[in-house]
Amino acid sequence: MNDEEKYIARTERMLTRWSGQRLPVTRKQTTEGDVMRHTPPAVGELDVESGQYLEPARPLPILASCDVLVVGAGPAGLSAALAAKRAGADTIILERFGCFGGVITTVGMETLAWYRYEGTVEGEGIGIEMERIAAQMGGSIKWPYNDSQCLDADFFKVVADRLITEAGVRPILHCMAVDVIFEEGSNRLKGIITESKSGRQVVLAKRIIDCTGDADIAHLAGASYRKTPKDKMLGVTTVFNASGVDKQKFLQYTEDQPATYADWSRTWDQETTGKEDALRSPYLDKEFDTARELGVIPAHTTNLGGSWSALTEAGEATNLNLAHLSGFDCTDVMDLTKAEMQGRQEALYALMALKKVVPGFENAKLRNFGMTLGTRDSRKIIGRYNLSSEDVRNQAKFEDSVGIFPEFIDGYNVLILPTTGRYFEVPYGCMVPLEVDNLLVAGRCVAGDMVSHAAMRNMMACTVTGQGAGVAAAVSLQQGQSTAEVDLRAIQAELERQGVRLH
Repeated sequence: MNDEEKYIARTERMLTRWSGQRLPVTRKQTTEGDVMRHTPPAVGELDVESGQYLEPARPLPILASCDVLVVGAGPAGLSAALAAKRAGADTIILERFGCFGGVITTVGMETLAWYRYEGTVEGEGIGIEMERIAAQMGGSIKWPYNDSQCLDADFFKVVADRLITEAGVRPILHCMAVDVIFEEGSNRLKGIITESKSGRQVVLAKRIIDCTGDADIAHLAGASYRKTPKDKMLGVTTVFNASGVDKQKFLQYTEDQPATYADWSRTWDQETTGKEDALRSPYLDKEFDTARELGVIPAHTTNLGGSWSALTEAGEATNLNLAHLSGFDCTDVMDLTKAEMQGRQEALYALMALKKVVPGFENAKLRNFGMTLGTRDSRKIIGRYNLSSEDVRNQAKFEDSVGIFPEFIDGYNVLILPTTGRYFEVPYGCMVPLEVDNLLVAGRCVAGDMVSHAAMRNMMACTVTGQGAGVAAAVSLQQGQSTAEVDLRAIQAELERQGVRLH
């Protein structure tokens, strides 16, 4: 090829890129593997004044198609995917991390439900099933002071793999949803755009369930939502685990210095019904005051304190939920960055304090941090029905119930435990966004006020809305109706078939 021919070929390649077309990847065979080069995207437009970059149009490959797409694989997502598949829908579950389980596996929160003091009434369903299977596989132990279960957070990755595989749900890990696709001229979703190591791709679906925790899909689709002001948001937590703990020595200390839920009120003005105050709690708080007085940790570490849960015979203390941070917005990448780094430092201060002042922790070492922050509060959709404080405090009943949840409220300085058998029904309407069709939202971002969020954010409550959304998506397909129009009696019949208590 002479110089003129090379110039013409180079010019054609440049024009192709500028037009937004993709050229095929070029390969060269070698004995050590293919040498490949990916054609870079066409050049977009940079507007420095507005601080924006306009991407050029380009075709995106379709990664997969399905009946029901569940985005997010925490307790809500797992429940939604399993329920949809059991109801007959071809189901994909898509997760940004490399494992299923959400807050359980990526944060290290071991308890789907830690509130089971005597008198608690549960709604059965997939959440309870996940606990049972984990126990059968040897992946759980009893919680310290009641009948709740502590899941082995790392082992639960295997439990979740088994649940998804045996159900026949199609998994996609290491993949993040970054935009949505509508049917032309309508408000009905038909897919999402993803980003991963494989590039920017499309997943098409007839129904989508947003189980991201932060209502990411609803937000991208233009559904209305509310977000608590940052200074009032529930805090984030860096959960960590320690090894080298003398289990018996520490347990003896907790018997000699018993903590109750009344102790939670030492550092904030806590509302209870009174029946919670004398119950034993795996709680550490005053120990950090002692450590500050001794000069072991800095005086500014005022947010240290919280719960411990599982202790293994090997001397591991897991789910040390002790380093809390406030004033961070979990939908702001710079806030998340700062909180991750600050949280790790605060967790190390907590461990230093434990080693100095808590018997049994003298030789403790850091075992690991959670893969990501534990977050509690961000977007909540505006739904067909918005749950209220009145609903979760007063045994609300709904004609469109998709399950029940105990009268358990934990957040915004309210702590109510379900020791009297009280529970409320969860309405389908709190999962239905107003402006977008064929989209359901499950998990902690369902519609409601702050106090109802303090109930619905809990992991077992997330399994209730997840299972309800999964069944509703599948049933709506079978009946040829949208998620806004689906027959509620048919949803409830399938939920009952799956073992859910509705009333």
